[in-house]
Amino acid sequence: MEKSLELGNMTRVQEFVLLGLSTRLGIRDALFVVFLALYLLTLLENTLIIYLICSHSELHKPMYFFLGNLSCLEMCYVSVTMPTLLMGLWTGPCHVPFTGCMTQLFFFISLICTECTLLASMAYDRYVAICRPLHYPLLMRPQVCLGLALSSWLGGLLVSVIKTACIASLSYCGPNVLNHFFCDVSPLLNLSCTHVALTELVDFMSAIVILWGSLLVAMASYAAIGRTVLGMPSAAARHKAFSTCASHLVVVGIFYSATIFIYARPSRIEAMDLNKVLSVVYTVVTPMCNPFIYCLRNREVQSAFRRTMRWS
Repeated sequence: MEKSLELGNMTRVQEFVLLGLSTRLGIRDALFVVFLALYLLTLLENTLIIYLICSHSELHKPMYFFLGNLSCLEMCYVSVTMPTLLMGLWTGPCHVPFTGCMTQLFFFISLICTECTLLASMAYDRYVAICRPLHYPLLMRPQVCLGLALSSWLGGLLVSVIKTACIASLSYCGPNVLNHFFCDVSPLLNLSCTHVALTELVDFMSAIVILWGSLLVAMASYAAIGRTVLGMPSAAARHKAFSTCASHLVVVGIFYSATIFIYARPSRIEAMDLNKVLSVVYTVVTPMCNPFIYCLRNREVQSAFRRTMRWS
């Protein structure tokens, strides 16, 4: 009873202070230039991919449909976290209203969950194309592709609504300083002045279902692809398939390793400096690398790009 009265008399936090990626004045300016360039490059790459896919009929295939969705997601994804990162590097600690912080958290959770399931859908598409080519037109017909994409986006929204509602319902009585460059789950849980066991359980279980579930689908798909490729009689065909899948596996491995380490753990993370470094990997590095690895190395995309440049 006394604890409840004490909590009731405390002032609810109205804003959070994001310390940012670095508080050292000597390197903030250099980091600002680097991350601004990375942000603009990410937007340019993904905009180019979406334009090429929409404007060239030969790219109207299931694989490119998913890649277009991924590019759209990456632009939204990086635009959720990068503004506060850049603001923190430019002006120092960034003050974010409580509602603004929860809004950023909502979109971030929604997009990261969508990316997990979208990567799994893309791995399944490659599995069907390589392992069951005769059934590909049926198994990956437009209705199926649209259903997989919609379920990825809507599933991410649903998970985000639940997780954000749980975190927003906690009491934040002070301090209000987040040692991060955006409003993330672990730093917010660390600041709560009420019991967070239920919220942590919801966060952990959703991470298990979304992260581990989609990772298992992706790894099972690539394992089946590997077995099929090893049975190919042509060495050239094996090399081409392995080189493509290896680059995809690098992106999937980096993204899932960082996200699982941070989110699929049953306790809050105290090493926030490590948390920030890993967050840069999946909020900045992978959105920048994905377009190049998935699309810009692809011969059909390169051919479409060359024709576009000739037309201009």
